Amino acid sequence: MRIIAGRFRGLALASVGKGDAGAHLRPTTDRVRESLFSMLTGGRFGDPIEDARVLDLFAGTGALGLEALSRGASHVTLVDDGRKALSLIRENIQKCRCADEATILKRDATRLPEGTPHDLIFLDPPYGKGLGEKALAAAIKSGWVADDALIVWEDNVPVIPPAGVTQLDSRRYGDTVITICEYSET
Repeated sequence: MRIIAGRFRGLALASVGKGDAGAHLRPTTDRVRESLFSMLTGGRFGDPIEDARVLDLFAGTGALGLEALSRGASHVTLVDDGRKALSLIRENIQKCRCADEATILKRDATRLPEGTPHDLIFLDPPYGKGLGEKALAAAIKSGWVADDALIVWEDNVPVIPPAGVTQLDSRRYGDTVITICEYSET
């Protein structure tokens, strides 16, 4: 696993091998991450990354949030409650030398405290458990999601966005479905 583009381009991130099923770690592959960021930066969504405040729910290794930081986001908040995941996130922040631009929140992503609005949300829950819906509802309720925020939701099946969230695009990459949505307070 490596950072694809930006100021950390080519940096090898901490490896989890093929994932850690016990810790529910299933890192987004470089190929899928590259496709996802091509979707985001391809012009259809403007430039949702430059100077964005990024929230990475179920952060795992932190690769999605750190990729956004590498590409121009101003800050990333990485949320996970797994011991192995938190260790990998800390190691990857250290490798990127970006501790002043990253916050780690050791928390269950479905039970978030009050927060500040973020412009770009990565949502990569364990597949097949319905946790994405719960985490997104918690993030919206607790003030983590800005009006007009883009939400990048990764799952193994097409998702059904909740009220206030509009699906803009969805693409399948093998067993991964990437859905891009937009949140609106009205």
